[in-house]
Amino acid sequence: MKRIIIAVLVITGLACSRTDTLQTLVDARWIDLTHSFEENTIYWPTNKPFSKDTVFYGLTDKGYFYASFIYSAEEHGGTHFDAPLHFGHPGSPTVEQIPLEQLMGPGVVVDVSEKALEDRDYLVSVADFLAWEDSHGQIPDGSIILLRTGYGQFWPDPLAYTGTSLQGDEAVAHLRFPGLGPEAAQWLVDNRNIHLIGIDTPSIDRGQSVYFKAHRILCAAEISICENVANLDKLPESGSFIIALPMKIKGGSGAPLRIVAML
Repeated sequence: MKRIIIAVLVITGLACSRTDTLQTLVDARWIDLTHSFEENTIYWPTNKPFSKDTVFYGLTDKGYFYASFIYSAEEHGGTHFDAPLHFGHPGSPTVEQIPLEQLMGPGVVVDVSEKALEDRDYLVSVADFLAWEDSHGQIPDGSIILLRTGYGQFWPDPLAYTGTSLQGDEAVAHLRFPGLGPEAAQWLVDNRNIHLIGIDTPSIDRGQSVYFKAHRILCAAEISICENVANLDKLPESGSFIIALPMKIKGGSGAPLRIVAML
């Protein structure tokens, strides 16, 4: 009889837990962290920009409405995902090889906007991560770190957002926006266990980077990257849950990304 009572209590507890979890999802507030893809979407200056054309739009000869479009885009532009292959090595994981569990986790928003808006070349440092931990405790295992530089407010103005309105090879030397310092990237790899890292600029490396060391450090450790993330000003520094789902491109080094936060 005692075993039956214990079993009933366990089953009842599991049922309540499932109900609570489902209700949490139903009641949650969701924040879209993705910029729309359109003709004004910002891409790296040497990349082919997003384009969309009409295949058909209107009434068919049978009298019903139908719409269809065709688009083209490079992997790395707009709100997008960098798989480890992007700056790793030939055997690094590609987009479709990233486990779903690594595409979601507790949100850690590190706000460096005050410093970054005063210095377009600002590098997020180890001290910035330690300051976050002083307020919120150690960065949880499996976290998705989002770096808020404040530059998301300038989207989609290429001059204000990237530092230049030029396009092509000549634009690259004029790019000016903040990024993650290589020392801080290495500190995360060595000392914390995170799933992803994202930023509200075109690149995890600052605009004036030549060797893309932050990319290389993170990709070598098989940590994927999200770039051009939107609406980070709408998130708390802790307490959110992030889901980042890239287009599942087989063999891709990156992909357009839909990333959302649950509050």
